[in-house]
Amino acid sequence: MKPRDLLTQTPEDIVVIEELDYLADQVRRQASRMGTQEVRFLVDTYYQMQERRKTSANQTRALSESDEPIALVDYFTSLDSYSEKKIRQMLQAYAEGRRDAAWAMSIRGVGPIISAGLAAHVDISKAPTVGHIWRFAGLDPTLEWAKGAKRPFNAKLKVLCWKIGESFVKVQNRDDDIYGKIYASRKQMEIERNEAGLFADQASAKLEKAKIGKGTEAYKAYSKGKLPPAHIHSRAKRYAVKLFLAHYHHVAYEIEYGEAPPKPYVLTQPNHTHYVAPPNWPM
Repeated sequence: MKPRDLLTQTPEDIVVIEELDYLADQVRRQASRMGTQEVRFLVDTYYQMQERRKTSANQTRALSESDEPIALVDYFTSLDSYSEKKIRQMLQAYAEGRRDAAWAMSIRGVGPIISAGLAAHVDISKAPTVGHIWRFAGLDPTLEWAKGAKRPFNAKLKVLCWKIGESFVKVQNRDDDIYGKIYASRKQMEIERNEAGLFADQASAKLEKAKIGKGTEAYKAYSKGKLPPAHIHSRAKRYAVKLFLAHYHHVAYEIEYGEAPPKPYVLTQPNHTHYVAPPNWPM
């Protein structure tokens, strides 16, 4: 439903909707000319509208149950939904115009919003190795962040990567899924290693560094030398996301320089020769 369906058809209302339609159409036509700041702004705006719409939907349900008028809340919920759709169209046009983002969209679970966001945040000329992207996205466990110090990663890119991981978890049972199945396989391996006590040192370190309530399930697990289920879930999800980013880096590097990137250091060492090529590439 378009917002105009809920409006009183005043001239001002019609102008707002028509201007939004016109702007979206123009941006789609000139998507390749959008700068990275514009794309990052649209991605942030999309997610803000999405959260506001979800909040409004909850309010609508609550008002319906109490027999309160909901027309105004419905109107703004519909308006945000319509705006989301238009922004999505803009970002899809942008992503389709970039080979790196188009590759990302070929992966089950990665849509135009995330693909455009990745392309706008990652400057391949500043990332000679995938390790640079991992660090920039806050996925390098060796990073130290002292209180009051400048954040050593990009918070918005880290959020995007969290969303990627959650999406992989959701699509793991789809036939055409790739990284969700990698997450599931890795999780099973992590569970087996955890049960074998291989993470005892990490569990002990977690108890020393973090303030964990003694009445929590997490504390019970760490105190027994085990990682709690949520920690295992995060580790497996991070593994799948980092592999996806490694493939994204390979694709973007090859597009930029016309050749495959250098192998990560770990793959140049003895007994570490396993390599997984980017799926759906070349396109």
